[in-house]
Order: sequence, then structure tokens, then C-alpha cells
Amino acid sequence: MPADRLARLSWPRVVFVGVVAAFAVFTIPALVDRRSWTGVAISVAVTAILAYVYLSPKRIAARFLVPGTLLLLAFQVYPIAYTINTAFTDYGDGHRLTRSEAVAQIQADSVVESPGAKRYELSVATKGADTAGSFVFFLTDQDGKVLRGDTSGLTPVPDPEVSKDPITGKVVTARGWHILTGIQVNGLGDRLKAFAVPTPDGFIKSVGLSQAYVGQFTMKYDASAHTMTDTRTGTVYKESDGAFQAADGSGRTLPIGWKVNVGLKNFGAVLTDAAIRGPFFRVLTWTVAFAFLSVVTTFGLGLILAVVMDHPRMRGRRVYSSLLLLPYALPAFISTLVWSSMYNKDFGLLNKLFGTHIDWLGGAWAARGSVLLTNLWLGFPYMFLVCSGLLQAVPQELKEVARVDGASPLRVFRSVTMPTVLIGAMPLLIASFGYNFNNFNVIRLLTDGGPYPSGSSTAGQTDILISYTYRLAFGGHGAQYGLASAISFLIFVLVGLISYAGFRQTRTLEEVYAR
Repeated sequence: MPADRLARLSWPRVVFVGVVAAFAVFTIPALVDRRSWTGVAISVAVTAILAYVYLSPKRIAARFLVPGTLLLLAFQVYPIAYTINTAFTDYGDGHRLTRSEAVAQIQADSVVESPGAKRYELSVATKGADTAGSFVFFLTDQDGKVLRGDTSGLTPVPDPEVSKDPITGKVVTARGWHILTGIQVNGLGDRLKAFAVPTPDGFIKSVGLSQAYVGQFTMKYDASAHTMTDTRTGTVYKESDGAFQAADGSGRTLPIGWKVNVGLKNFGAVLTDAAIRGPFFRVLTWTVAFAFLSVVTTFGLGLILAVVMDHPRMRGRRVYSSLLLLPYALPAFISTLVWSSMYNKDFGLLNKLFGTHIDWLGGAWAARGSVLLTNLWLGFPYMFLVCSGLLQAVPQELKEVARVDGASPLRVFRSVTMPTVLIGAMPLLIASFGYNFNNFNVIRLLTDGGPYPSGSSTAGQTDILISYTYRLAFGGHGAQYGLASAISFLIFVLVGLISYAGFRQTRTLEEVYAR
């Protein structure tokens, strides 16, 4: 780059490009180490684009558009595309790996120590002090030779590169590696138990914190026949639907499978599987009702309060308006937890105040009413603000003309004020409907979807689609990411269609009152 052109560049742009380049230099080697070639390509492309845009004196508009576009792709487009892709797979518990990874994991888990098997002194090491990344074994045999083991096999380590304990021979330090302490090794837990170093005769696995043994795997994979054989029992397992199933027809399946494409199976399950179809449509019905009633009640209360505050004879409106905005000023999750304690059957404020003993969150309809009441408290201040602003936009001339024509105050409100407010508020009402359609926090913190029908622990009486989907994906009965992604896609389509219909109705409303 010519010196005069470099001199014209502002130093913030140069610093920004330098930070981006430094970040790429830092991350690309790690991506290469993990063989994430897609990540490498994205890092190089993003760095090149940002350098071209910000080091060029002519790309002024692009300097504002490119960051937003990249963030949109990273945080909106990619998650949507990934969710849609997952919806067509069986991704979930037992089907999280690729086929090759599943085969390797099954064999590694089947390793048993043979009588008289060779043992090593074990040291576990990582590239840095962070134990969350990959690790390796440093193994010292009975002759004092040191080997480094990872998932690709064993590598001899020259003596000058390590220092050993003079008594046990265990590796204490290693050039370029961080030897973990006993506490750190113990913290690896299941990751250490599952880790195995392949050898020509089997695998090397850890036993305890400081020793490793050479074991033989009892599950053998035949790549040509696509079968897994248990050498102890002679049972043959064949590949079927992303898992190994017993060929003897017993229905037994190995616990580790792999992710496969299942087409429209997840979407079909919503319509055909009785265990999913019933809860899904019940939850869908309540979700629509919850979102609609939340919008209607919060808008209605907000509008009434805004009209009262807008009355010219109203005194102290600033004080009252400030008090009405208090629920909006407090974090919603704190208010929800406060309301949850108020609904307590034995010690709640509501029962103490009214002298009742109502189980507010224990019955289906009582819990739904409680959820709506809490959401009304959380949502009406926002609608009050919106309606207060829209009331200021109502032309006073139209009101005066209506009064001169003999219209009553109610008629003026219905024919002049309300249409103007509705036209302005409709986009916000549609947005509020979409928000409440996915209002996870109030359901999660207040009822956690409960109460639950007898015999069901997946879909509660106050569950909405998003909380039901969350429970499918992360529930205690096994994660079903593929099915949850399919329902998430359906939610996306439903909200999109409802919003589209709402905006069309808004345009129709504008045309009607424009005449």
C-alpha cells in the first residue's frame, strides 16, 4: 500500500482491522487443529472482507452495512438454518455423533483389561492450563520409555523433552505441554473415562488418576458388512436407523448411535404419534389463547389508564404516571418470582389478604388465570406508554367537529380516538402477540408449565409451545433436539403467518378509515 494512501487512513480503522487480523491468527490454528475447515474458510473470508472494506477509502457505505450483515448472518440466519436442518434429523440423546465417532465410542467403551495386561505410569496433559480442551496421555512403561498417546495412536517421546519422577518414572513436565495436577485430572470425570488411545492390539485407558492399562475391546466392527459383534456373547448388531440393532430380532439396541437424516419423520410425529399429537395441539390452543388474551388485556388496561391520564381535569398525572410505570422499571424475572411467592397456597399474600386457601398454581384454570394476571401486571405499563403517545397524535380538530355535530364523549372516543389509536398501535400489538407467543420467562419462572395432567410430565396445563419445546430438547426424559427443532420451525411459521395476516388487516384498517 502506498505511503500517501496509508497516511490517509484513520487510525481507528487500522486498529480495528489489526484486531480482526490478530483474532483470525489466534483462532485459525485452533480450527485447523480440530479439522474445522468450514470455520477456517469463514475466518479467512470475514477477515479479508473487513480488511478490504475498512482499508479502502471508497467503501464508506459498506463500513456500516458489512458489520450488520455479518452479525445478521451469524446470529439470525445461521441459527435459523441450523434449526431447520436439525428438524430433519434424529439428533438427540443416543444420536449425537457421526457414524465413525459412534463406532469408535462403542469400541472404546467396550475395552476390558486382560489378565496380566501391561500397565503404564500415567500423566494427563493439555496444551494450556484450560482443561476444557483436548488432552493427551504421557505414558511411562516399565523400561522407563515415554510415549505420548492421543486419539490417533502412540508417539515416542525423546527423554530430553520430559522430566520424570525419579521413583515412579511418571512424567512431571513435558516441553510444550501442561501436566495436570491430580485435582485437575479428577475434575475431567467422564471425559477421562471415555478417552482411549488406540493401539494395534486394543486400547489404552486410564485406571485411577496415575495409571493406564492396555485393554482389548469386546465389540468388533466389520466395515464391509456394517455390523458390530459382541465377542463375549456372539451377538451381531446391524446398522439400522442410525443405531446398531440386534440381528436376532430381540429389539436390543446399542446405547450409542449417530445422527441421520429422517426426512419428515419429526413433523409427521406431531400429527400421527398419539403421545405427541395430543399434548401438541392442547399446548398450541393454550398458546394462541394466552398470547391473544395477554395482548387484549394489557392493551385494554393500558388504553383505559392512558385515557384517564389524558383527561384535562386529571390532577397529579405525572405522579400517577410514574407509579404506573413501576412494573415496567423492575426486571420482569424479579416481578415474576415475587408473584410466584404471592400465589403460595399456605403463605402467599393473596390468600392472607383475602382470607382464602386457594391453590392458585395447583389447578389448570387457576394456574392459567394466575399466569394471565401476572402477565397483565408485567405488560400493561408498556401499552400505557404506547397509548399515551398515540392519544397525543389524535387530531383535536376532529374531536371538536364531532362534538359540534352533537356526538357524545363515548361516540367521539369510538369513532375518532379509537380508530386513530388502533391504526398506530396495530404493528405493536402484532409484535406483542409474537412476543407473548414465545414468552418463555413468565411460564418457566411462575409455573414451569404445571400443573401436569395425570400420567404426563412433558406437557403441562400452562405450557406454551416454546416451554414445551424446551422440555423436549432439555428435559429429564432424554433430549430430542430433532423433534424440538421441528416444533420450533412450526412456531416460526405460525408466528410468521399470524403476523402477515395482522399486517394485512392493518393495511385494510388504514384504507377504511382513510376514506
